[in-house]
Amino acid sequence: MEGGVGGEVDHLAGERATAQFDVEHMKVAWAGSRHAVDVADRMARLVASDPVFRKDNRTMLPRKELFKDTLRKAAHAWKRIVELRLTEEEANLLRLYVDQPGYVDLHWGMFVPAIKGQGTEEQQKKWLPLAYRFQIIGCYAQTELGHGSNVQGLETTATFDPKTDEFVIHSPTLTSSKWWPGGLGKASTHAVVYARLITEGKDYGIHGFIVQLRSLEDHSPLPGVTLGDIGGKFGSGAYNSMDNGVLRFDHVRIPRDQMLMRLSQVTKEGKYVHSDVPKQLLYGTMVFVRQTIVADASKALSRATCIAVRYSAIRKQFGPQTGGPETQVLNYKTQQSRLFPLLASAYAFRFVGEWLKWLYTDVTHKLEAKDFSTLQEAHACTAGLKAVTTSATADGIEECRKLCGGHGYLNSSGLPELFAIYVPACTYEGDNVVLLLQVARFLMKTVSQLASGKQPVGTTAYMGNIQYLMQCKCGVNTAEDWLNPAAIREVFEARALRMAVNCAQNINKAPSQEEGFYELSPDLLEVAVAHIQLIIVTKFTEKLEQDIPGEGVKEQLRILCNVYALYLVHKHLGDFLSTGSITARQGALANEQLGKLYAQVRLNAVALVDAFNYTDHYLGSVLGRYDGNVYPALYEEAWKDPLNDTDVPDGYQEHLRPLLKQQLKLSRL
Repeated sequence: MEGGVGGEVDHLAGERATAQFDVEHMKVAWAGSRHAVDVADRMARLVASDPVFRKDNRTMLPRKELFKDTLRKAAHAWKRIVELRLTEEEANLLRLYVDQPGYVDLHWGMFVPAIKGQGTEEQQKKWLPLAYRFQIIGCYAQTELGHGSNVQGLETTATFDPKTDEFVIHSPTLTSSKWWPGGLGKASTHAVVYARLITEGKDYGIHGFIVQLRSLEDHSPLPGVTLGDIGGKFGSGAYNSMDNGVLRFDHVRIPRDQMLMRLSQVTKEGKYVHSDVPKQLLYGTMVFVRQTIVADASKALSRATCIAVRYSAIRKQFGPQTGGPETQVLNYKTQQSRLFPLLASAYAFRFVGEWLKWLYTDVTHKLEAKDFSTLQEAHACTAGLKAVTTSATADGIEECRKLCGGHGYLNSSGLPELFAIYVPACTYEGDNVVLLLQVARFLMKTVSQLASGKQPVGTTAYMGNIQYLMQCKCGVNTAEDWLNPAAIREVFEARALRMAVNCAQNINKAPSQEEGFYELSPDLLEVAVAHIQLIIVTKFTEKLEQDIPGEGVKEQLRILCNVYALYLVHKHLGDFLSTGSITARQGALANEQLGKLYAQVRLNAVALVDAFNYTDHYLGSVLGRYDGNVYPALYEEAWKDPLNDTDVPDGYQEHLRPLLKQQLKLSRL
């Protein structure tokens, strides 16, 4: 999708002419269908053509103005959604292309799913229509000042009072203050609040409650409710458009039926009872949220690589010592070896995200049928994918900024703000280290059960082949042998399983399982990563087995799949060698083949990022412009800064002039 101004010269035309595939077909492979491409086109252009959605000045706005701008855009987006009668798919894409964090993200992403997943049918009928029509604005208040990942340690209480048939929501300590919920600070009228349920003097642990926070008449906080914004965050613009909040309760009363009661409830008499609905159904919502996060990782990394690839094709530095034209930065092997694995990762995360959509549907159907056989594996898989993809994406965006040299540090490059917006993903919905340790714990349990004959399922099924994988030898003899998908998969399976078995054996040597797990936790993180990387490589490979239209498209995806896999072999060579999965010579052959693959990617790099189908508006980068007209755009953007409103800066008379005059008088030169 072209986003450049009509009539400008396409400086990247030569690059696009080298493409060895049909970019339109690659767009379909990326988006999933022709329909998806067409809908994305319409919504992206709708946003880009609307002056209300302007965002080029976002990093220059003071915090109050930035937040007001966010409110205006969210309201205007809703107006357009209603006026145009957009479908849910279209509305979601429109909000995506508005590209400004705000209260609607948590309203749709957490508040509504929480009620759908944990509310009874009666509660859903009451609250969801209000939320769908924006008659109330909701957020998700779980994390506290003193506790985040340790949900069971939350301190907020919800004590049932049978005399009034109400729950009393209270913040007993400073550290029990709700802290970080997006949309809470200024916009939300309601929240799903997680608190310790106490009835008949007994603590029944963490449950969800729908609590009104602000008046629907004048938006003022209700009695007993103290709330506000937690302050500025990392980066200019970026996530500062979101009103992350602090919330305290002083014995706030809510009706008993505002406890989310799908899984358990409290009777009028104060009796705590479980419903017939299995608690495992909550995992369906968790899988949905994490699938969304993995999809977002692909979007963010693809944006960064699009900017870096296009700019690297335009930027020229140095040249042959004999004279002649300077060399495109994209032609340097050092640039390719840093950038092309990130491009391959963006595609890999996209396709594993597609698979997660299928997994969500599969898990949901099994849960409804009360089949919990794959639940633990699905939980571990999604937790690990969230951790690995978000960490790799955050690191990848920063690497793309460095790949763009000094200009990448400018806000107008789009990369600093993209990084600042994205990096919280490494923490929210589960700290990545904590999640990887959960994956590792599941893997250790799976390994321990192999001796009993219990067959692992899903993404751990390869562990059932333990006898072969623990002793097999890699059959790679030439660099070209590394292009064999079966060979790659076997090597990744062997590494993952041998690392897991080694850790399990070392844990068994410890005085206790918990002590062993604690001491080996750094190694266990690597075990989890190896398992998740195997999943991503496998799903990318399986994508290539599908019917992909367009001449040359499948071949380019195969090249990217091999780049992703062999880069991981290069990056984690120590693990592959120490487990005996490959030899040192085979590692050298992998590096040799990787260099050849980079040369193939180079021919198609610009076309591969064009396939992401991003408008200039959505990309938000003078370096990543579709037309490649970078330098005039950089020059023009510089003069837009408020500092350039006057030739003589504010403060000259008070501070600069006296200093300069004093220096002239004292100078002995």
